[in-house]
Amino acid sequence: MKGKNIIVGISGGIAAYKTPQFVRLLKKRGANVRVALTEGGSRFVSELSLATVSGEPVYRSIFPATDTRNTDFTSHISLGEWADAFVIAPATAHTLAKLAAGLCDDMLSTCFITLRPNKPVLIFPAMDGQMFLSPSVQRNIKTLADQGCHIINPESGELASGQCGLGRMPEPESILTALEYALQTTSQRSVLEGKLVVITAGPTREKIDGVRFISNYSSGKMGFALARAAVQRGANVTLITGPVHLATPAGIERIDVESAAEMHAAARSFFVDCDIFIGAAAVADYRPALSFDGKMKKDAEEMTITLIKNPDIIADFGKQKKHRQLAVGFALETESGLGFAQQKLIDKNLDLIAFNIFNRKTSGFEVDTNVLTLIARDGFTIELPLLTKDDAAGKLLDAIEKLLPQKQL
Repeated sequence: MKGKNIIVGISGGIAAYKTPQFVRLLKKRGANVRVALTEGGSRFVSELSLATVSGEPVYRSIFPATDTRNTDFTSHISLGEWADAFVIAPATAHTLAKLAAGLCDDMLSTCFITLRPNKPVLIFPAMDGQMFLSPSVQRNIKTLADQGCHIINPESGELASGQCGLGRMPEPESILTALEYALQTTSQRSVLEGKLVVITAGPTREKIDGVRFISNYSSGKMGFALARAAVQRGANVTLITGPVHLATPAGIERIDVESAAEMHAAARSFFVDCDIFIGAAAVADYRPALSFDGKMKKDAEEMTITLIKNPDIIADFGKQKKHRQLAVGFALETESGLGFAQQKLIDKNLDLIAFNIFNRKTSGFEVDTNVLTLIARDGFTIELPLLTKDDAAGKLLDAIEKLLPQKQL
């Protein structure tokens, strides 16, 4: 922690009484601390106590006084540039909503916006358990997590209401441990840093007529998780996605397409320059040979639609990839098909393939978890347990990081 610049944000919850002790711990470890205090937070802990333990003035308003000398009139910008990390403890439901919506009307919320990329943000929600579990709060937490924030869930114990249950903010020592870990993992240089990673995600839609199409159940969650994880490791990420209802992860270039042909055309423009190509999209294998511009009427008892093959995007990349490039694919089956995945790896000239089984309960489409088996070209296989798609994405990138240096020899 020595020499690290830390912003500590405090919002209006009873748990704010713990935060001065956290600031003291930071100072003892040699960190430089600036405190951003909300109006609600000032009801629970005083500016004087925070200024005393931090040794610095406390930041409240984004509008500084103009009648004093040496005033930084853009401190809401300079703090975001100065900080190595931002810890918000406690974070109330109101503060979570403001951060998720991008509102910035005080120093805490403005520093959240101006913090420079790849600096860890640790958020410690603290409130009544039912408040924490409410759909609106959980929605805002998910939004912040999708942006790359570290959300540390509250603990169970005695609450200010007199009840006992979920909602307590961790003790200052635990907050410090979480911050040290976040700074350590962020500072570790990834071999993906600066690499151009292209990821396809989601389904494609193949037009039958003006209102109907052929598609599949892919939600795009796995591809988006990979994009988030790659950009957090310093990669330059381009995400080519079919129609999905997912927010764009921070720091990526997103290209929206509809059909397999459109996805193929978008992907081909990156074939020469990308370092890693990950085909996580569920691309339709076939499309109607002819499509109708308007709406087809159901005049006949039967209808025949002739289907023709779509381009195989990952195989096309595999044919032309250079030695320095990595090709990574997915193989989805409804039952055991490890042999099929291994053959697909060879046929499409891939370096790594992720095999998963579709059961619509714990793995495959439309769920938040996955069970992957990673197979490398040299036969090395890793069977992963049931993981969230974000955690599975991390494991897949770990495997890619081990392969990448071999490609650059």
